[in-house]
Amino acid sequence: MSSDRTDKAPPGRRTPRRWGLIGCGDIARKRVAPALNNLVNSKLVAVSRANAQLLDSFADEFCAEKRYPDWRDLVQDPEIDAVYVATPVYLHADQTIAAANAGKHVLCEKPIALDVAQCDQMIAACNRNRVKLGVAYYRHFYPVIRRTKEIIESGELGVPVFAQINAFEWFNPQAGHPREWLLKPELSGGGPMFDFGCHRVEVLLDLFGPISEVKRTMGNVLFEREVEDVATAQFQFETGACATLSVCHAAFETQDTLSLFFSRGSIHVPGLNNGTMRVIGEQAEHVEVHPPAQNIHQPLIDDFVSALIEDRSPVVGGEIGKGVAEILERIYRGDE
Repeated sequence: MSSDRTDKAPPGRRTPRRWGLIGCGDIARKRVAPALNNLVNSKLVAVSRANAQLLDSFADEFCAEKRYPDWRDLVQDPEIDAVYVATPVYLHADQTIAAANAGKHVLCEKPIALDVAQCDQMIAACNRNRVKLGVAYYRHFYPVIRRTKEIIESGELGVPVFAQINAFEWFNPQAGHPREWLLKPELSGGGPMFDFGCHRVEVLLDLFGPISEVKRTMGNVLFEREVEDVATAQFQFETGACATLSVCHAAFETQDTLSLFFSRGSIHVPGLNNGTMRVIGEQAEHVEVHPPAQNIHQPLIDDFVSALIEDRSPVVGGEIGKGVAEILERIYRGDE
């Protein structure tokens, strides 16, 4: 199905973009599949999962017509326009490149790849085949992030000088757990800094721009495993502002905080997934509430489908994914 034919359809009557979903885990069930089916111009038609019984159950739940135990068969299906890659990170590069070579647009889960070299290969394959590449950094679309960026750009609180992010999630999977692969660096890329720290790196890059210096501390305080259970990264941006990102798999208290300190005030977001923010200025302080979409993947997928229809780049494209990967490499090298 060509984009030219679809784009010539009358407004409101465009042919739906037909999606294939590779990977049918928890996030795919709760967020991705519902979001793909929640648009007039989007429809989930095919899913892939090695376990045939679980594949059929998932496909039935979301009314997907086609089921592929082997993802390679899905990407070759000529009736599929776009592929959502929702598999572990070590599979992202091969699956994205194969889909691009088959002429499919690709929206890939975060982090985009194990390293920058794989990012380059994925971006090159999509460019070569003239297909779109997006990355699932859905926090980019959070209203509280957009509002924070608006305040920064307005200058109403002065110059931003420091930011602090905490991201703590207890994670101790037992043998046989479906997410046990996250403890193997050759499959996951790293521990919490790689897995969900990447989201926060993207937020910091979005708010403050390029990072000039990176330092880190990393360790295993509670768990004996191949990846860290606690880490901090210290950044200096080209503007001179600094930030600290702290992540943890071993702390009892869950945190997902963002605090920004300016020359004439501060912003405090106690829970990014909640969207409440306290803004402190020179004269007063107030509370604003900017909650995310009920399905936090929906704005990401809305934008990607719009990018296909309008023949533009998605807001969160491959280069953003690569930019985060570059910072993650610098953190894990620890050589700066």
